[in-house]
Amino acid sequence: MIPGHRHDERHRSDRIGWLRAAVLGANDGIVSTASLVVGVAAASSDHGAILLTGIAGLVAGAMSMAAGEYVSVHSQADTEKADLSRERVELENSPEAELRELAGIYVGRGLDPELARQVAQQLTRHDALGAHARDELGISDTLSARPVQAALASAASFAVGAALPLAVTALVPGEGLIPSVSVTSLLFLALLGVVAAKAGGASPWIGAVRVSFWGALAMAITAGVGRAFGTVV
Repeated sequence: MIPGHRHDERHRSDRIGWLRAAVLGANDGIVSTASLVVGVAAASSDHGAILLTGIAGLVAGAMSMAAGEYVSVHSQADTEKADLSRERVELENSPEAELRELAGIYVGRGLDPELARQVAQQLTRHDALGAHARDELGISDTLSARPVQAALASAASFAVGAALPLAVTALVPGEGLIPSVSVTSLLFLALLGVVAAKAGGASPWIGAVRVSFWGALAMAITAGVGRAFGTVV
C-alpha cells in the first residue's frame, strides 16, 4: 500500500436500519393494499368502493407502520440507553473488574492474555464506555436504534408501495381488475426484492422469489375469502 494512501472499503452494514424499515414498508404496502383490493374486488363489483377501500388502507397502513416502527425501535433505544447507563456506573465503581472483563472478551476472540490486557487498557484510556458498549454490549453507532428514522422510512415506503396497486386499480376497472392488480403487484414485488437484495449485497434472484411468493400467497388467500363470503373483507 502506498504510504498515506487510504484503503477505501465499502460496507453495507450502515444501511441495515433504514433498509430494513424501507423494504418492510414497501413490501407491506404492496402486499396489503393489493390483497385488500383483490379481496374486495372478488366480493364486490363497485369500482368506487374498491378504490376507496384501497385509499383508506394506504392511509391507515402508513400510519400503522410509522407507529409500530417508532414504538418498536424506541423500545430498543430505551434498552440500549439503560444498558449504557448501567455500564457507566460499573465503570465508575469497579474499573479494574471491568478492565478484566474487557480483556477476557479479547482473549475469547483469540488474543494472548498479555496482549488482550494491553489492548483493553489502551481502549479504556481512549473511551472506556465506547469500548464496553461495542465489545461487551454489541452497541455501535452504525447499528444503534433510530426510532424517528425507522418510522419515517416505513411510513413513506408503505405509501409508495401501496400507491402502485392503487394506481392500477384506478386505471383498470371491471373484470380485468383482479388479474391486472395481481400480476402488476407481483412484478412490483419482484422488482422490490431485486433492489433490496442488491442494496444489501444478496442474490437478486432469491430476493425476488422470496417476496413474490409471499405476495402471491397473501393475494390468493384474500381473494378466496372475498369470493367465499361475498362481502368486503
